[in-house]
Amino acid sequence: MSESSSVPTEREQLLNRLATLAYRRGDFTLASGRKSEHYVNCKPVSLSGSGLALISRAMLTHVEADALAVAGLTLGADPLVSGVAMAAADRGRELDALIVRKEAKGHGTGAWLEGPLPAPGARITVLEDVVTTGGSSLKAVRQLRDAGYEVNRVVTIVDREEGGDAAMAADNLELISLFKLSEIAAFVPA
Repeated sequence: MSESSSVPTEREQLLNRLATLAYRRGDFTLASGRKSEHYVNCKPVSLSGSGLALISRAMLTHVEADALAVAGLTLGADPLVSGVAMAAADRGRELDALIVRKEAKGHGTGAWLEGPLPAPGARITVLEDVVTTGGSSLKAVRQLRDAGYEVNRVVTIVDREEGGDAAMAADNLELISLFKLSEIAAFVPA
């Protein structure tokens, strides 16, 4: 809690929720195939109304000022892009939400991207729930860049501190994380 107040800040509220609802210590196999004693599943927080509101306001502060949309790979980013677009609308900012499919739609247009597509060349900020190696974020970035969009930044709720930042830098991307895994693992809720 902040020293100047007994009311927790939104950041402190979000850290508490992530530490108590999203973080587990044990023996886990991650999506990357790696073994870890730390597991983070942000969905219990991002799929709750009040949790998504906290995440969305925090992420919105890191979306580039000239971005016309936020996007992310389905499924983890689905609530995030919608929540951030809603938080932007609440502040009078036009910001659309795009969902990047894991594979092209198997019928109709065969689209990789869902949502109101901006004109080619538009800047888009990618959102992610958890970054480990950066693979999911980079897949979304590649699809967006292949569609003609400018992507320079990825904003994640949690950076697991396992090389995702280096992978992003190698692809000319800035990674901004709301929290590091070490911060969540060290947090002891009151």
